[in-house]
Amino acid sequence: MLRRLIFPLLLGITGTAVLLWLGTWQVQRLAWKADVLEDLQTRIAAAPLGLPETPTKTDHQYLSVEVTGEVGNKEVLVLASTKKVGAMYRIIVPFRTEDGRRILVDRGFVLDELKDSPRPIGVGTLTGNLMWPDEVDSFTPEPDQKTGIWFARDLPRLAEHLNTEPVMLVVRKTSLTGSSLTPLPVDTAGIPNKHLEYAVTWYGLALVWVLMSGLLIWRQTRKSEG
Repeated sequence: MLRRLIFPLLLGITGTAVLLWLGTWQVQRLAWKADVLEDLQTRIAAAPLGLPETPTKTDHQYLSVEVTGEVGNKEVLVLASTKKVGAMYRIIVPFRTEDGRRILVDRGFVLDELKDSPRPIGVGTLTGNLMWPDEVDSFTPEPDQKTGIWFARDLPRLAEHLNTEPVMLVVRKTSLTGSSLTPLPVDTAGIPNKHLEYAVTWYGLALVWVLMSGLLIWRQTRKSEG
């Protein structure tokens, strides 16, 4: 009988050990991701600095920045949506800094009925965070030539279209007031942290594996007794 039980015992122990290890690994990842999100939130909310000379995604993603300069009158409307607001348009414009640099600025959003309303331009001070959005994939439509509507913040193409550096400032505060624009600042709410769910799943599977292994051993025992 013992020989019949060796395989189900090994299967049960090995499978349970692997599933428990995966669950524990996800718990460790949960703590790691929480630290990452906390660091990002600290960077986002930090006191603003000047615009770096050569900003890069690797070194300056979400960096808090304040710039003074002129908002241009050319703009791009990017179709977007959020759970709270629904469909809306992000307003992307060129911004010329005091020292002559040109960058992209995400001024915020307007609802569909306000997309053609006038928006203040001119000299102002903007505070926000640098961002390199990752919104383009093989399914992203091309900009609509008739309406001028874009469907993603395609940084390289927007920079070429508006004649700026491929650098974007997402505004959270502006000195230019009197507009229908609502800032849509960067935050960590859209960055998922599902490691707790994964851990519960693996631990649940470990429990099921133990029960199924126990059932298999019990059946093998009954066969041997019969």
